Amino acid sequence: MLKDFRKFFFMIKLGYKYIRIFKETYFHPFITLKYAYQDLSKARQSYSNNVLEFLNIKVNIIGELPKKDKILYAINHRSLLDILVMENVFSRYEKNGTWIAKQELFDDPIYGKFFQYSGCISVDLENKRGLLSFFKTIKKTFSKVDDMNLYIFPEGERFKGDGIKSFQSGAQKIAKANKLDIVPVYINDKLEQVFKDAPFSEQYTVNVHIGEIISHDDLEEKYRDFYKSVKEKKIDE
Repeated sequence: MLKDFRKFFFMIKLGYKYIRIFKETYFHPFITLKYAYQDLSKARQSYSNNVLEFLNIKVNIIGELPKKDKILYAINHRSLLDILVMENVFSRYEKNGTWIAKQELFDDPIYGKFFQYSGCISVDLENKRGLLSFFKTIKKTFSKVDDMNLYIFPEGERFKGDGIKSFQSGAQKIAKANKLDIVPVYINDKLEQVFKDAPFSEQYTVNVHIGEIISHDDLEEKYRDFYKSVKEKKIDE
């Protein structure tokens, strides 16, 4: 119980500190969209790296992120920790980008402002007008930010079963509409349990597998092929 309290207290206290940092950029009257996303990306990465250090978690990258930008990163989703782990990966490659998140996260009384002011883009899947506005926002962002990347959980929600949950259609539609290549990413750990057990007295390592660039056609099928190759590689080792 005390362990959980310390963990959440640290994350929330640090989160409010970073909300103030985000707001300086978010409400800056003169900063361009490109430099705003660069600053917000660095701030999110800094927050994530601080939390991972507190939790005593190391991220091991298997594979490489491409040098090019305008990529949609499709990532499996099990825990809040997924975002922190991936921000650590993006920080090591100095990537600029943002997360696609459900509107309900922006409405959350604790984390809502963090998502909003850190530059994440909300989507309301139940609102047709909201979806139209969402796609316009994405298109406008890519027209003004040439080093932009998008991060998304194609499963749409946390999945604590074995394997991969069926994908929602959003990731494929976003990639197609904006002519984005896709990089599949698989976090090879049950991070909901890792987060529950953290912070660790001895450093814990999380493995993140980065796949090759794929097209948006048949995204789920291609991702499952990538997932299968990760699992087969682990067995061979």
